[in-house]
Amino acid sequence: MGLAITTEQEQLADAVGRFAARHAPIDKTRAGFDSIAAGEIPSWWEQFTAQGFHAVHLPEDVGGQGGTLAEMACVIEAAAAALLPGPLLSTATASAVASLAGPSGASLLAELAAGKTAVVLLPEDGDIRATPDGDGWRLDGSSASTLGICAAQRILLAARSESDDEIWFVLDPPESRDPSFSVEQQRGTDLCTDVGVLRLVEHRVPAASVLSGISAVRARCIVVSLAACAAAGTVRRCAEAATDYIRTREQFGKPVGSFQALQHKAAVLLVNSELAAAAAWDAVRAVDESIEQHRLAAATAALMAVFVSADIVLDALLMFGAIGYTWEHDTHLYWRRATSLAASLGPTTQWRRELGELALTMKRSTAVQLGDIESEFRARVAEILDRAMALDNAWPSEDRREPGRAHGDQRDLLAQEGLVVPHLKPPWGLAASPVQQVIIADEFEKRPALIRPSLGIGEWIIPTILDNGSDLQRERFAWPTLRGKLRWCQLFSEPGAGSDLASLSTRATKVDGGWLVNGHKIWTSLADQANFGALLARTDPEAPKHRGISYFLIDMSSPGINVSPIKQASGRSEFNEVFFTDVFVPDDMLVGAPGDGWALAVSTMAVERTAIGNYVKIDRAEALRHIAEIDGPDQDAALIALGDVEAYATAIKAMTLRETLRLVEGHGAGATSSIAKYAMVMLLRRASTATLNLTGRMAMLEESDPAVFQPYFDLPAELIGGGTPEIQLTVIASMVLGLPRK
Repeated sequence: MGLAITTEQEQLADAVGRFAARHAPIDKTRAGFDSIAAGEIPSWWEQFTAQGFHAVHLPEDVGGQGGTLAEMACVIEAAAAALLPGPLLSTATASAVASLAGPSGASLLAELAAGKTAVVLLPEDGDIRATPDGDGWRLDGSSASTLGICAAQRILLAARSESDDEIWFVLDPPESRDPSFSVEQQRGTDLCTDVGVLRLVEHRVPAASVLSGISAVRARCIVVSLAACAAAGTVRRCAEAATDYIRTREQFGKPVGSFQALQHKAAVLLVNSELAAAAAWDAVRAVDESIEQHRLAAATAALMAVFVSADIVLDALLMFGAIGYTWEHDTHLYWRRATSLAASLGPTTQWRRELGELALTMKRSTAVQLGDIESEFRARVAEILDRAMALDNAWPSEDRREPGRAHGDQRDLLAQEGLVVPHLKPPWGLAASPVQQVIIADEFEKRPALIRPSLGIGEWIIPTILDNGSDLQRERFAWPTLRGKLRWCQLFSEPGAGSDLASLSTRATKVDGGWLVNGHKIWTSLADQANFGALLARTDPEAPKHRGISYFLIDMSSPGINVSPIKQASGRSEFNEVFFTDVFVPDDMLVGAPGDGWALAVSTMAVERTAIGNYVKIDRAEALRHIAEIDGPDQDAALIALGDVEAYATAIKAMTLRETLRLVEGHGAGATSSIAKYAMVMLLRRASTATLNLTGRMAMLEESDPAVFQPYFDLPAELIGGGTPEIQLTVIASMVLGLPRK
């Protein structure tokens, strides 16, 4: 999936892709490597600019299309996916930065909208000094190696004055040889973009060349954000190409895409590609937010899109086998581009450190600016939440991972008003549309002291009861669960079945008035605390294994149920074995009809994976943050590690938010829940490894402040819950990517 959220953005990206296929196919680009390196303007540039692709984000009064930077991001991502060569990225970035200048940048924006090419040089991109010289300025110094500078017809640069202030200038490269101004062409890694060095020796510019109002910090964020869009397009195309290749390539008489190892590689490529796209999208989204929020998003994009892009493309290249590492194969051109983009942002450690410093005091906001959309609904939600703030919950949650399981007067009010699970149909919810769900989440975020309620495992079960249960079941279970007074467990897994639920052997035998259940369940979370459980049992042993299963709601206090806690490595017992010996379940506790169990279980597990993905909201870096706040020899390493963890967490949040906004725009549900579940696994491993590497002796103790041992030894429960990482990758490979089965 590209960066597009709206139908219009999708159409724009598609138009760019079709333009590239017609005017700049890769074989034509290969033939023009020398002219590209020399900075010659492509023959198709005039047609490209005539269609306004390069200026969709510029105001109409300067000749642009009047769109937003989000539209320009879609153009850049699509162009990168098509390996469109030349000055698009550098020009679009320069115009986006020039837009910060207000009226003083209008003339430059008009030139760029008309088709002039450009490049931007940030203060850290060189050592150029500006000295007053009569009614103008004299510039001296040189730039670092810069992408797109040979093709640039305008150069927007920041120089340092004698007082070390930043001054922004627009330079017109001289048409004839000028010893005070030169651009030295270099042999670049990226064969589809020129690279060079600008040298200025007492180069005189008029006062009119100065632009005011540009923040170097904001400009830097824009540069990184758009570079991330190009990186996202690069990795997306390579991931798609590698997956298409293994889908059809045959060995030993079968598609290599049916081999589990390659399926998992393709699934990981998709996960990393989606995280890159989400981080890039979020960085562009932050352009209108506070500078602190934009810095958070841009640093995340640098780490999750730009700096990882070369490795992601390399993984894709290796899936082609030896053919991928040949000059004739196109993937190496994308690999070169990804490597060059990452190098253009400097060392990765500075970005990880910067994000770590920001993460000490703030989090990336997931608030969405919807303007006056649904204003009456927002006002109603705000009024209810304000009333809830005045109430308390007498019974707090005992699970640090689910603070929303607290219950009391505050939760009762939220349940009564439909705000516990607002997408449920009335009277249990509000049948909230995607837009309304975004508004509700936004209003909760504005009130961090108000903990949003959670149903725990009931969050996976109640939708199944409401959609498929009887009136009696809905009336009996919905309200107590919504109010947090009824706890659930999920009785699916068995010792001999594990993730293969269809192989379960627990039997439910029909008797007068109900069913007798005999069998054994395992790995049942919170069975020792649950009031009721959702049980899968085989009711027709003669039917095919997927068809002979039924779905029951079982009272966990029933005679014949024996719950045996499983003591974990951490010393806690979150899982249980549950034994059933002639346990009677009344007929009215069967959900749906006999044999409906498999379909009902699939719908329950779909909700389960989404709920588990929400664990990203929990702080996974408490111990790292503690160390990073203490002066000492490990502080810098902790800041860098914290930045790495925070980048991953922020990218997952952005991916989830992006999916929500796609739903708001009317798109169908995507694969985000499965992708987010696996991404969460990677986040947990990153966070735990970094924590253990830096906390030292704290991990020798079962109890420490901050906690180190307990979160680490709780990891298996989170990594396996909802399906092992390998199961998740198999689901992504088969259900999302459509790779062939064995």
